[in-house]
Amino acid sequence: MSARASRGIVVSLMGLGFGAGHAAADEGMWLLTRPPVEQLEARYGFKPSKEWLEHIRRSCVSMGASASLVSRDGLVMTNHHVGRRQLEKLSTAERNLLETGFVARTRAEELECPDMEVNVLWEITDVTERVMSSAPPDMDAAAANTARQKAIAAITKEAEESTGLNCRVVTLYHGGQHHLYCYKQYTEVRLVMAPEGDIAHFGGDTDNFEYPRFCLDMCFFRIYENGKPLITDDYLRWSPKGASDGELIFAAGNPGRTQRLYTVDHLKFLRDVSHPDGLASLWRREVQLLSFTARGLENARIAAGDLMGVQNGRKARTGMLAGLLDPAVLDAKVADEKKLRAAVAANPDYRAKWGGAWDELASALNSYRGWHRRYAALEGRMASGGSRLFSIGRQLVRLAAELPKPNGDRLREYRDSSLDSLYRRLYSSAPIYDDLEINRLESAFSHVAETFGADDPLTTKILAGKSPRDRAVELVRGTKLADVAVRKELAEGGTAAIAASTDPMIRLTYDLDPEARALRKRDEDELEGVEEEAYAKIGAARFAVLGDNVYPDATGSLRLAYGAVRGYEQDARKVPAFTTVAGLYDRYKEREGADPFKLPRSWLDRKDKLDPGTPVNFVCTADIVGGNSGSPVVNRKGEVVGLIFDGNLETLVWNTIYTDKQARAVAVDSRVIIESLRKIYDADHLADELLGE
Repeated sequence: MSARASRGIVVSLMGLGFGAGHAAADEGMWLLTRPPVEQLEARYGFKPSKEWLEHIRRSCVSMGASASLVSRDGLVMTNHHVGRRQLEKLSTAERNLLETGFVARTRAEELECPDMEVNVLWEITDVTERVMSSAPPDMDAAAANTARQKAIAAITKEAEESTGLNCRVVTLYHGGQHHLYCYKQYTEVRLVMAPEGDIAHFGGDTDNFEYPRFCLDMCFFRIYENGKPLITDDYLRWSPKGASDGELIFAAGNPGRTQRLYTVDHLKFLRDVSHPDGLASLWRREVQLLSFTARGLENARIAAGDLMGVQNGRKARTGMLAGLLDPAVLDAKVADEKKLRAAVAANPDYRAKWGGAWDELASALNSYRGWHRRYAALEGRMASGGSRLFSIGRQLVRLAAELPKPNGDRLREYRDSSLDSLYRRLYSSAPIYDDLEINRLESAFSHVAETFGADDPLTTKILAGKSPRDRAVELVRGTKLADVAVRKELAEGGTAAIAASTDPMIRLTYDLDPEARALRKRDEDELEGVEEEAYAKIGAARFAVLGDNVYPDATGSLRLAYGAVRGYEQDARKVPAFTTVAGLYDRYKEREGADPFKLPRSWLDRKDKLDPGTPVNFVCTADIVGGNSGSPVVNRKGEVVGLIFDGNLETLVWNTIYTDKQARAVAVDSRVIIESLRKIYDADHLADELLGE
């Protein structure tokens, strides 16, 4: 994050957990079952009806990130960078869809995605009492966490059997509440349209988290049922006029995890341990990937997604850490926490029930500092580097071990409610590239050796007497797990098949599993369990002191944010809310078309066809974080006026606090989507579908 971003922070006490009972300004990632009605009425004179909220909920979907239904015939809109992995899977060396883009002229030309899921949130039920009552107050944290997990597994299984929907329990307020979310799940999904990568990500890493922006970061898919397009009344209509400066807008999507309700000690753990470790790993991997992609066009193609993800993560985490290193941010959090703790201490009943929560959490985090790196190595990406073959091996080993157990005793990702999705990923026909797999594993194995030492038992077990490079080659060249038929045979063969397998990737993941499981159990008992209990107490204290009109931290589940289309001032210069087509070509000319400011041939050849005044991107004060990519931006009528794809640098502190002085969410304008479909891509049929014509 730049110095200007840090200087622009205005701390919202409610975002940090203490305030007058409602969020300041346009803050909040609100549950659709509990929208900020008072704030909206007071600030914008708008009161969303129950029907409006239900329509938004059933029109917004999850597909690994955020997306929305935008036509009666099951058309789904999201970002190009959200759909990127599917574009990679549908590409070949001869036909690189990331480079050329794709437009299906007819339904028959739409491309079936190999392993995509789209989930529509259909029902929400509060199950807090049942989950919490499963763990009596006198239980220790580890036993209580186990009891809650068994209750969650039972609730989920019962709900799926009674509704036929895909269900999961979402934990809110870090353990203070539990809601059952049931989804309609669609697995027959086809690619309809994606622009060329050069216009979707115009400006690349250079402009990422910056503004002004000029990106057509959009992608369209279609849901099918039984071979036919889904017909639905729950979809967002399109606004032909788009948004105007100062207008009230909403962004509905699935923001990832935020830490606004974290304690001071928890934020210090992020500042001093988690973020620095993560940044070091990302910087390391970025350098390696840049070297790999520079070796040839095919290397660049197959590793483009990895590189983009690493660069995005590095820039995002840099901004998050910069916010925590700003004394103004942490000082405000310290003051806020002191007020809440003082209010608890002043009430004997509150003190007896909740007073020890902060210290309990601090003790657990202090212990975690001693073993978090080993846990990250065995349960995170350090030992695998994101290798698909390693992941497949681990899934097969754990499937064999978990399936014989009662549903409530399994690791949560192997419970009945998760198996359909797991098998879909496990049996995906998506291509696996040996050279990239070797690079991923070599990097991961070297990282383990660098972190723990070459003589550490974990390192020696992974390397088996070889160099990281030689071991990676041995595993990738020797495994048969790239073959879907082999995966199915091992999965169906269970424990006997795993025990008898001589596949080197199976043997490695099998050998690593005991220590990995032990560390995971320790994490669940000593950290997760303590966190959930402590935050449940802190949440109860917050509700008692402040009232319950407080939005929970983001959890990757559906939320509603609101705000206004509004520019800002930066370095004594006004930054307008909108950019235009004319500005796009000016930016291209200014940078002389150098990468990453290239334009596709289609945009160069058809420049004169476009209206230069058409808005391309705009900024707004809607409260978003990572995971909101692909969120539709809608007006009071629920009509699409834009598509969230990024935030500026100042939003990178939004994981911890909210500020609207300079921080802005960035969206693709609905008008440039229609303009480009008609005048660049000859896709009048798609523009007409969006407009309902």
